[in-house]
Amino acid sequence: MKSEPNEFGIDDLFNRPHQTEPWDGVRNYQARNMMRDQMKIGDLAFFYHSNCDIPGIVGIMKISREGYPDPFAFDPDDKHFDPKSSPDNPRWFMVDVQYVKKLSRTIPLQELKQYSELEDFALVRRGNRLSIMPVSKTQWDFILGLE
Repeated sequence: MKSEPNEFGIDDLFNRPHQTEPWDGVRNYQARNMMRDQMKIGDLAFFYHSNCDIPGIVGIMKISREGYPDPFAFDPDDKHFDPKSSPDNPRWFMVDVQYVKKLSRTIPLQELKQYSELEDFALVRRGNRLSIMPVSKTQWDFILGLE
């Protein structure tokens, strides 16, 4: 799951009450579907810092609440407002995430791209701009081995 560290980073999650935060503002249907339909309580996710000096995987978090309607989509004063979304017919969903750990080092995107073991990993494929991507068990284990 990607976030820009100047907006919300791994340290921000660590410092939240109960080290938990809603993962809001996702406005891509494929990413929304993953949060709404696939993410379950206890699932682990990598925390990825994007759009920064060294983009890469910086930590691990877990899903602490399954997909539910994103209330910011209903608020006309919020930057994530969507006039086509309503409480009766929500268009956007979010999950809550909880801090698990910060990695001992950032595993940079440039490094991840070097490994043939990760050639099928969505993050390293050219042109992939999704903020949420699936990670196979094999990819997860390989990446953790790089720490």
